[in-house]
Amino acid sequence: MPPASAVGSVGTMRFSVWPTTSQKLDDFMEVAGHAAGSGWDGIWVADHFMSAAEPVDTPMLECFTTLAALAVNVPRVRIGSLVAGNTYRHPAVLANMAATVDQLSGGRLVLGLGAGWQHNEHQAYGIDLPGVPERLARLEEACAVVRQLFDRPRGDFAGRYYQLTDAPMEPKAARAHLPLLIGGGGERITLGIVARWADEWNTWGTPDVLAAKGAVLDRHCQQAGRDPSTISRSAQVLVDLDGHGEQWRRPMPMVRGGVAELQELLGGYVDAGVDELIVPDWNLGTGTRRRDALDRFLDEVAAPFRPAPPPSDRSKRGRST
Repeated sequence: MPPASAVGSVGTMRFSVWPTTSQKLDDFMEVAGHAAGSGWDGIWVADHFMSAAEPVDTPMLECFTTLAALAVNVPRVRIGSLVAGNTYRHPAVLANMAATVDQLSGGRLVLGLGAGWQHNEHQAYGIDLPGVPERLARLEEACAVVRQLFDRPRGDFAGRYYQLTDAPMEPKAARAHLPLLIGGGGERITLGIVARWADEWNTWGTPDVLAAKGAVLDRHCQQAGRDPSTISRSAQVLVDLDGHGEQWRRPMPMVRGGVAELQELLGGYVDAGVDELIVPDWNLGTGTRRRDALDRFLDEVAAPFRPAPPPSDRSKRGRST
C-alpha cells in the first residue's frame, strides 16, 4: 500500500458496506458481521420486496426486520435504511419502527428515507405509486411527521396527505436526535427537501456528480437559511479493484482500477465534500471472495482516508471468520 503522502494531502471519510438483500439472511449477516469486525464504519440495508428486474422470485430480505437483526447481532457500526420507500408505510408507523430499532442498537440507526420509485413491486403488491410531484410532496410531509414524533412529546400535523392529532410516540429513539437521511439527486425539488429536513444526504455517483449536485444543495441551503456544513454527505458506487469485480446486471455507476487509481477517485470524493463512501457488495461475489475483496479495499485503498484508531483500539481490530 502506498503511504498517505503518495495520494497527497488527504481528508478522511467513513467507509460503509451495502450488502445485497437479495440473499439468504445467514449470508447477509455473515458479510455484515465480517464488515463490523474488520473495521468498516457502517452497514446499509435497501428497502425493497422484490427485484426490479427478472428474475423477481429471488430472495429479498425486508429492510426493517433486517435492521433489527443487525441491531442485536452486529455491534459497533452505524446501521441504516438506504433508503426507506415513503410509499410503503405511513410515516408515523415508520417513525415508531425506527425508534425501536434505534433502541435495540443502542443508538446506532440512521433513518434513510426517499420518495419511492420501483414500479414493479408497487404493481405486484397493490401499493399506490403516485406521480413524481405527489411523491415528492408526500416525502416532504413525511419528514415533518417523522421529526415531530422523534423530537416532541406529542405530534400535531395537518398536511394534505398525513395528519397527526396529539400523537404520542414512546419510547423515543435511544438518542436525543435520531439522524434523518434523505436519498435522491433531483436538483429542483429533492435537494430542497434535503436542505430543509435532512441531517444526511445520499445519492449515487462519481465525484463529478457529487460535486455538481453538492453545489446545488449548497444553494438550496442558502435559500433555506441553513449552514450546508450541517448536512453530512454520502455516495455509493460499485467498485472493481484490479478487475476482480463481477459485471453487474443493471447499469449502475461503477469505478474500475488499481489501488492508485481508486485512491485518486477517493480524493475526488473528499474534494467534493463527501463524508462517507458506501460500497455495495453486489458485484463482489460470495463467501471468501467477497470477504477478501472488502478487506483489500479497506486495507489497501481506503487506509489513507481513514482516521487512525486510538492506540487502545488498535489491538482489538481483527477479522471475523
